Amino acid sequence: MPKVELARHLYAFFPDLEGKEINVEAGTAAEVVQAMEKLAPGFAFYICDERGELRRHVNLFIEQDTVRDRKHLSDKVGPDTRVYILQALSGG
Repeated sequence: MPKVELARHLYAFFPDLEGKEINVEAGTAAEVVQAMEKLAPGFAFYICDERGELRRHVNLFIEQDTVRDRKHLSDKVGPDTRVYILQALSGG
């Protein structure tokens, strides 16, 4: 099962995930997002917009590669893959 790792600050919004090893059944990036939504309701809308596209300030990596299909999240995810979900932080 793919292992999902989140940027540290995402735990502020989804504290139930903190300190847990997150393994999900998924074959695509979209299925990873769907599985995360089941674990933490609201997660999918936090990282994807109302059309289901990855938000501009969010990056999703499959191993070291950025997801190419930000619209449909059709990038393949292998059974022993690490998926990293990061959100850009900005401010002044």
